[in-house]
Parts: sequence; C-alpha cells; structure tokens
Amino acid sequence: MAEFVGAVDQGTTSTRFMIFDHDGVEVARHQLEHEQVLPRAGWVEHNPVEIWERTSSVVQTALGKAGLCAGDLAGVGITNQRETTVIWDRRTGRPLHNAIVWQDTRTDRIATALDRDGRGDVIRHRAGLPPATYFAGGKIQWILENVPGVREAAERGDALFGTTDTWLLWNLTGGRDGGLHLTDVTNASRTMLMDLETLDWDEELLGFFGIPRAMLPEIRPSSSAEAYGATRASGPFAGEVPITGILGDQQAATVGQVCFAPGEAKNTYGTGNFMLLNTGTEIVRSQAGLITTPAYQLGDEPCVYALEGSIAVTGSAVQWLRDQLGIIAGAADSEHLAAQVEDNGGVYFVPAFSGLFAPYWRSDARGAIVGLSRYNTNAHVARATLEAICYQSKDVVDAMEQDSGVRLEVLRVDGGVTANELCMQIQADVLGVPVSRPEVAETTALGAAYAAGLAVGFWQDTDELRANWHESRRWEPTWDDAQRAEGHAGWRKAVDRTLGWVDVE
Repeated sequence: MAEFVGAVDQGTTSTRFMIFDHDGVEVARHQLEHEQVLPRAGWVEHNPVEIWERTSSVVQTALGKAGLCAGDLAGVGITNQRETTVIWDRRTGRPLHNAIVWQDTRTDRIATALDRDGRGDVIRHRAGLPPATYFAGGKIQWILENVPGVREAAERGDALFGTTDTWLLWNLTGGRDGGLHLTDVTNASRTMLMDLETLDWDEELLGFFGIPRAMLPEIRPSSSAEAYGATRASGPFAGEVPITGILGDQQAATVGQVCFAPGEAKNTYGTGNFMLLNTGTEIVRSQAGLITTPAYQLGDEPCVYALEGSIAVTGSAVQWLRDQLGIIAGAADSEHLAAQVEDNGGVYFVPAFSGLFAPYWRSDARGAIVGLSRYNTNAHVARATLEAICYQSKDVVDAMEQDSGVRLEVLRVDGGVTANELCMQIQADVLGVPVSRPEVAETTALGAAYAAGLAVGFWQDTDELRANWHESRRWEPTWDDAQRAEGHAGWRKAVDRTLGWVDVE
C-alpha cells in the first residue's frame, strides 16, 4: 500500500513538490524559483513553459531525494497561485502569450468600465468578487483583444484558458496527447465568470468579457477520486499516480490549517497576505470590501464558502527591500535590520505596488513611504515594511468582524513570512490577539496533499486531519490599547496619501 501523498505547490515566485506521510509530516521537498517578467510599470508576467519545466524538475528531484517512485504515492494534489492567466494552443501545447500574473494591473480600464454601467454589481452578486485587475476575466479579455490570432483560435476551439493548476494538469495528463482540461471550484471562482450558487460558468458573465465558453476548463470538486485523471508514465513522475485534489493556494492553506468549522480563520503570509474565514455552506456577501469565495468542496459534499481578504503586497515588499533598494542581502535580514530600532520612528510604508486590494479595492493607489525625517534610517524603513504586512492584515480583520459579527480570538498563521518572529510579534501587537503558528508552517502544500489523500481514503475524514495539527509557537500582544490605536491611525493616514496617485480612465 502506498504510504505517502504528494503535492505540487506552484506559487508566484517558485514551484515546489512536497511529500507527506500519514501524520502530515514532510518527507521530502524540492523547490525552484522562476523569473518575474516585468515588461513595463504595473505589468507582471511569467513564462508558462518555464513553470512547467520547473514543475517537472522539482517532482523528479524530490522523489529522488526520498528514494521513492510513483507507486509509493497514494495520490497527488495541485495547489497554485490563483488568478494568474495562461492561454495556450491545444494543438501545439505552446502558450499564446506569457502568463499574466494576479498582481498585474494592465486591465485597470477594463475593471473600471465594468462599474460604469452596472455590470460590476452583477459580478459582485453572482461571482462574489468586485471588478478588479486582480481576477482572471479581465486578463483573458485583454489577451483576446491584444494578442493577434488568439480571438480566432478561441472561436475555433483551439485556444485553451486555465489558471496554473489547469496548465499543469493538462501537461501532467498528456498535454497534446489527451491532456485533461479541468479546474476546481476554488480556482474557477477567481475569474469573475463563475456563479457562486451553481458552481458553473455563467453565460451573462462570459458575455461581459466577450469570452467563448469553449476556452474554459470543466469545473470539478476540489477533492475527488474520479476528478482529475492520472499522471502519464512519460512525465516527471515516471509512472501513473492519481491526481485527486486541486485547490487554489489560499483555500489549500485553509484546509492545511484544518479550518473546517464556521468561524475558523487563517492568514497566509507569502508574496501577498490572504486571510480566509470559514462561513460554512452559507454564502455570506460582504458589505465591507471582502471577497465571497468557495473555501473547498470535498467530493459529493456541499461546497463550503469563506470570506476572504486579499492583500497584494506583503512578503514581496521584503523582496523589494532586497532586490530594488538593496538594503538587505536576504529576506531573513529584514528581521535583524528592523530589530535595530524600537519603533518605526514615524515612518509608514504602504506597498501599493499593484494598487490596494481588500478592503479598499483601489487600482489608482501606488506605493508610498511617508513620515521621513533626517532622523530615520534604513532600519526604520525595514520596520515599517514589517508593520505594513501587519497593518494590512488588521484592515482585513476589521472588515471580517464587521461582516460576520464574530470577534477574532486567535489568528492562525502560515507561510514563509511567519519565520520572521519580529513580524509575528508586531502582528499580535497590532491586532491585540494571540498569533499561532503550526508545526507545519507551509500549509498550502499540506492542504493540497490532504485534499488528494481524502479522495483516495489515505485519510478517512477531516477529524483525522485535525489530529495532525500541532502548535509550534504563539505570540501574545504586548502593546496597550492607546499604542495600538495611535499606530493604526498613522497607518490609515499613510493609506490616504496613496489614493488617486494614478489616473484611471
């Protein structure tokens, strides 16, 4: 009997393959970064071929490290950066354009136009999303309108769309030779094209963007033994392994954090921050700037929904300190540098590089560092960067409490930034509630593995998954109420300075 489950975790900056045992303990992993293509200000692209090649490499290397083969895996799950849009030719298997990444803002005019004539309200109600550059529908429209030949190929049925889960699945299951064109409810929900109630593509929404339905993958549950076929022996697994789970990365982290009960919430700290609050099988429509989204659908069970607060730039702001400003050599250095000062020295950094996402949804915002004086040093800028991660999360928590009426008692956290203990202490201070990190901080891959394993009986039910969750570290707040209020007031003043910086037609 197979003793392990694998997970492909295709993220914004890298791709990895992780292998877990029945206790949810990591057995092996391999990870490779891919290039961030920045053709002009506000444009962010990836090379889909490079992502597929990196995926093949990390799978082969991780299996080799563990001394395992395809037959040792009960199943494989896929989790992925959501909204990032790939369109390729079914005949050649070649992308028809670089992938347009979720952070990209080139579709701001498309998004703004949707709100002028009432279409935006239809999208909000039916898809649970505000019209924004973030989501895939506008990216598909942009490619159809701006890349020669794609519209014609789409109308012939030769151009296929997918988020990166669909692109990888198609390649893993055969590519040009019978590759499966499928996605799950969580990824489909990030397009502005899926009806939250029917969990299917909506013809009126497709019409808003001029998108032929033939381009779109079939929507399946997030976890199902019959859903996604199997890997090809000629592929990176060198054998057949059932692919039985797909979840967008933030929904995968929700499953990995075992937030299976209404009212349970998690916050993932990666390139951006993404907080999800389980609302059960009820669709809760936000009045405070949040997204209503499927959290997961396990087999034939009803879909479970969530409120989500999406923040575009958090961990990538630390990368900006490293790559663009050059004031740190590596991401881990941000903690050491920020710790050299006791506070931000009056400096606030709002990293609105791609506009502001939840709860503001302002594509006209741009990044700003405010409050500088001759007294300030690069240590204050580093601390302001960590505080920006935490203040943006507080804005989302406040919106969730407004929508749900439930006060957060403890925040479960995961993702790479949680290794920065100063940042997590600041988060507890800013929120005024404890912050809890699990033993397995990389819960995105774990959640995809859980979805795959549940489908094949590797794990029997979600109670068995709860038993695997253990706390690694907890941070208690140290600020008093006055300090917390003063700090947040300064943050909101800084946010106000970023608004209206770009003219959006």
